[in-house]
Amino acid sequence: MKMSFRHCLLASAVVVSSLGFTASTQAALPFFSDKKDEVPSLAPMLEEATPAVVSIAVEGTQTSTQRVPEMFRYFFGAPQEQVQERPFRGLGSGVIIDADKGYVVTNNHVVDNADEITVKLTDGREFKAKKLGSDEQSDIALLKIEPDDLKALPLADSDALRVGDFVVAIGNPFGLSQTVTSGIVSALGRSGLNIGGYEDFIQTDAAINRGNSGGALVNLHGELVGINTAIFGPNGGNVGIGFAIPINMAKAILQDLKDKGSVTRGWLGVMIQKITPDLAKSFGLDQNEGALVGDVIPDGPAFKAGVKRGDVIVRFDDKVVKDMEDLPKMVAATTPNAVVNLQVIREGSSKTLRVKIEVLKDCLLYTSDAA
Repeated sequence: MKMSFRHCLLASAVVVSSLGFTASTQAALPFFSDKKDEVPSLAPMLEEATPAVVSIAVEGTQTSTQRVPEMFRYFFGAPQEQVQERPFRGLGSGVIIDADKGYVVTNNHVVDNADEITVKLTDGREFKAKKLGSDEQSDIALLKIEPDDLKALPLADSDALRVGDFVVAIGNPFGLSQTVTSGIVSALGRSGLNIGGYEDFIQTDAAINRGNSGGALVNLHGELVGINTAIFGPNGGNVGIGFAIPINMAKAILQDLKDKGSVTRGWLGVMIQKITPDLAKSFGLDQNEGALVGDVIPDGPAFKAGVKRGDVIVRFDDKVVKDMEDLPKMVAATTPNAVVNLQVIREGSSKTLRVKIEVLKDCLLYTSDAA
């Protein structure tokens, strides 16, 4: 499928000024060679980066439940539901993040329900992988393979990314190993996509297709800025809108997966909703920022701290809550038992409350309007 962006290394434009002369403006990728006669190329960087991106093959058994029609239950005494188990195979991508320990990061949905996981390197070697842990809400999984002469990608600071920065996606779409596509960062902090529980995606127009999941999104220094996760496409193909999990978001999750195989998240105990212009006016807010408390969970952390229904949360410790989607991510990233300052607007006045964050229990299902 054709990429939706113009893949070129040099883009020139001629501008006619009001003074009558022409000026050439040019946006170009930097040279990666000392030889002045060479054209710009990503090849030297990719030669270092691609050995750290692996292909992942999985095999397992998928369980499905099918409801038995009433007439069959009546005549044959069959149960109401039948459980069927079907074998499945799948392909995806992964990134080696620690060569000495053999750690490989990928998406949870790539290895979910897998009984056998095989990691294949660019040099043709194959390793059986052990899943150390996974997190469905963030769609992150951590694997371990034998640390035998591996190459890892250095981790970047994804918070330093800007819209317009050049990025490169590396993965195995449709089983085509070591496929490389380039583009730019189209947007940052994408959420509300109903892809996962905690969404804070990097959006890119670098082509991402099926099989790219778990692969690398790197900057021009060959540093890992994100884990390719999903695409937006009406027909399941690439239309220039792909999403990657920022590596900074994944770092804390990976540490939990290393230590205990699961993720511990903070819990505030409120149900929230978006601030509309009308609500902002009624609450005396200058801007449509913050998270409106629609309900407070009895005996939860917010309840104990004095948070009330109708409060507008505008700051969580030292972070501004710009939108409703910001708060759950901030709370989830907070260490349980930590005490934070919660700034709220109540009846037009600002109040600061001290809240002791508690552990989010498994029984407390996450929704897009919970924190």
